[in-house]
Amino acid sequence: MPVSRDRKEKAWLVWAQRKRPAVPGSPPPSDLMEELKSLVKAAGGVVAGGQAQAVASENPATLIGKGTLERLKETVGENGVDLVVFQNLLRPKQQMLLERELEVKVLDRREVILDIFAQRARTKEGKLQVELAQHSFRLGRLIGGRKELSRLGGGIGTRGPGEKKLEEDRRRIRAQLRQIERELATVRRTRTLHYRRRKEVGFPVVALVGYTNAGKSTLFNRLTGADVFVADQLFATLDPTARKFRLPGGKEAILVDTVGFIHDLPAELREAFLATLEGIGEADLLVHIVDGSSERMEENIASVETILSDLHFAEKPALLAVNKSDRGKAGGPVPGGAYRISAATGEGIGKLLQAIEGGICLHRPEKSGLTRPA
Repeated sequence: MPVSRDRKEKAWLVWAQRKRPAVPGSPPPSDLMEELKSLVKAAGGVVAGGQAQAVASENPATLIGKGTLERLKETVGENGVDLVVFQNLLRPKQQMLLERELEVKVLDRREVILDIFAQRARTKEGKLQVELAQHSFRLGRLIGGRKELSRLGGGIGTRGPGEKKLEEDRRRIRAQLRQIERELATVRRTRTLHYRRRKEVGFPVVALVGYTNAGKSTLFNRLTGADVFVADQLFATLDPTARKFRLPGGKEAILVDTVGFIHDLPAELREAFLATLEGIGEADLLVHIVDGSSERMEENIASVETILSDLHFAEKPALLAVNKSDRGKAGGPVPGGAYRISAATGEGIGKLLQAIEGGICLHRPEKSGLTRPA
């Protein structure tokens, strides 16, 4: 969602919700719309309002029905909206027809997330991952004709036969994808080699995982003395970061900060950013950080566990830390076996470190240099 440098774009949010029983464990509609609102704000937009529209079935052309579309067009005009953002994932032709009818830019949730990633990536690896995801997404958009091509860059589709130009664009993007994948493979090999060297000399690896904005980077900074960017917004940290930290017994370990998870992250984005999560694969122990002040704590835990399972990391030994205990809403009960902490104030950090040391010793005694607890 390219944001103007002079002013923030005004967005209207839409979710076409199918009339069917909710999937057990899935967040309620209000939570998903609130998350979409947070995503738009994180991308630099201003939310003018939104609507969750119940639909009996999906309109193959425009997703929403004709009457709803007409009312949405009136709303867009009355509120001076610059773009409409759908919680639903739109097909290329749906996006094209919606833009034609509404006469404003139309995005779906994937494109907002991609824009946030593009703004936040700082390292070479992070930027390559953003570029890979963007090109993969654009390749999927190159199927519906001249209107969609024009969205992706100036004069596409304006010279020569349209089909010939379309195939040229496909070949160009595929070539760019192959080049990016080669560069990413080189970066990943180098980083994996660094992880393995650290482990060979006896440094256990601990990875922080959790829902976005749970406080992983704040905890990372507290434990390592680093200065990783921290903000109260979604996807504040994208680039994988690793630093040494000291355990209570005096030994050192490596702590890895990872990109935050999000409910129902689109598959193409999850795969494109798998490299950011490779630190999880190298870890001896995971520390799952949960925002204890969130009313969606249980749903967020389930979302993270689902993604870890999808990435084949479900069997990794893990500790659960309920963060933000200094906030009013975080004083309630926590899941059994969880550690209540505040990364901001330091509350509970000592007990968590002892649990990390014990977990490393239990699962990696041969190289940890630590004594297994009695």
